[in-house]
Amino acid sequence: MNNIELNKLSIFALGGVYEIGKNMYVIQYADDIIVIDCGSKFPDESLPGIDLIVPDISYLIENQEKVRALVITHGHEDHIGGIPYILKQLNIPVYGTRLTLGLVKGKLKEHRLKGTVFHEIKTDSFIELGRSFQLSFFRTNHSIPDCVGIALQTPEGTVVHTGDFKFDLSPSNKQFPDIHRMAKIGEAGVLVLLSESTNAERPGFTPSERLVGEKITDAFQKATNKIFLSTFASNINRLQQVVDAAILTNRKLLLLGRSMINVVTIAQELGYIHIPDGMLVESKEANQLPREKVAVLCTGSQGEPMAALSRLASSTYPHTEISSGDTVILASSPIPGNEKNVASMLDHLYMLGAHVIHGSGVATGMHVSGHGSQEELKLMLTLMKPTYFIPIHGEYRMLFQHRLLAESVGVEKDNIYIMNNGDVLDLSGNHVQQTRKVTAGNTLVDGLGIGDIGNIVLRDRKHLAEDGILVVVVTLSRLEGTILSGPDIISRGFVYVRESEALLGEVGRLVLKTIADLQESGNDGKWSILKHRIKESTSKLLYAKTKRRPMVLPIIIEV
Repeated sequence: MNNIELNKLSIFALGGVYEIGKNMYVIQYADDIIVIDCGSKFPDESLPGIDLIVPDISYLIENQEKVRALVITHGHEDHIGGIPYILKQLNIPVYGTRLTLGLVKGKLKEHRLKGTVFHEIKTDSFIELGRSFQLSFFRTNHSIPDCVGIALQTPEGTVVHTGDFKFDLSPSNKQFPDIHRMAKIGEAGVLVLLSESTNAERPGFTPSERLVGEKITDAFQKATNKIFLSTFASNINRLQQVVDAAILTNRKLLLLGRSMINVVTIAQELGYIHIPDGMLVESKEANQLPREKVAVLCTGSQGEPMAALSRLASSTYPHTEISSGDTVILASSPIPGNEKNVASMLDHLYMLGAHVIHGSGVATGMHVSGHGSQEELKLMLTLMKPTYFIPIHGEYRMLFQHRLLAESVGVEKDNIYIMNNGDVLDLSGNHVQQTRKVTAGNTLVDGLGIGDIGNIVLRDRKHLAEDGILVVVVTLSRLEGTILSGPDIISRGFVYVRESEALLGEVGRLVLKTIADLQESGNDGKWSILKHRIKESTSKLLYAKTKRRPMVLPIIIEV
């Protein structure tokens, strides 16, 4: 059901609904398609060996001649991380703000992708795309500069996509939310509002980022030794506050972690971070300075095993170490699923004798969310006054809570649609229906492979991880069919060979019997049958003896 009827306004997500990450939303009217954002997310333990998850863009590839542009709301990974992978399959122009495009260009350079046409947008930009869309923008607050919401004028009415937002009325970077423009868009009439739902369960307002800067400065002034601060590399406003605190306390700044170095470099070049000349130092230079004169800004706040802070905590980072009396600040909160890694890393930091400051909210003040809480979500709904509402960007409980918030400010219950990825909302005149679907799902990235890892490969990986593998190697004479050597039994991740000689000997005898039985029946020349019988009989024996089901791999060699 991948065909969208002409002369209808169709809205759907290819990612970002019922989940946090890999955001991608599609607006279509007639032969014009606009794609908003193209994010990625990291895999969980159920996807062994997978590096990244990006949206399935089968629908866009099937209709690539209709795709007019990719428009990006801001520069976070869950909104731009999938762009290199979509541009390898679709040649479309990319629209975004100055910083957002700078970060995207950095990604494309890493992937050695050339030829993409970029268009910089500002909050007062007005863009016509195809015959169906006119786009305008409004500034929002988030934990990265240059965030915008999008208002799309269509033949059926205006569709508004908020992007990620909160209402920070005293932002540290002076990029104030454009409430007047939002109200003006709402007064003109909004047909459909798509609004993010990340903090729909949190009451009240999200605190200002400025409060974090005050806490960081206070911690820098109290520290008597070297300072290590870890936060999201993309939180450029917070990085500037760290720089300001280091200037105030007369410390040199050392950057650790590839993503941190890349983001700071791009943000400096574009004027979004201001660092005095001579303030940045390399590891060797930092080691020659008094410890109280050095601050380290690094990646790894989520406990990623190979990130800088985790390696520092385990004393495996080259040329830099955390010593007793140093201050370590985690200016972040664990993303759901990362709590165990973060807790383990904190244990190691305490073992090193560090003074550790971690935790968000009133506990330390070192982190505030970049997403609006309930009162801010209600404010956005009130400003836009939509006829129809689609909560996006969140797990189901968040979307459901956002639905209740919308009802509380006057949106009709029957006009609110909680849609899964691939569900399509069609609007034509006064007729609205949600009955069709398009292909949507996950594309798995493993090394250089994009989408070539499917369920069968993942099943085998899980099987190997859970029960290991047993390889049975037999060499046969091509002419006579007799066994020349073997069977040799190789165990990996199943049993320790030296302690399981009796079991493996029994496997060897069973393999010999299976081959002999097949020779008597006249089927010994059919390799497929021989391999199948060896695998079947061996698996039954192993389960009977161990209650385990390792992967059995027979290898038959003819000489």
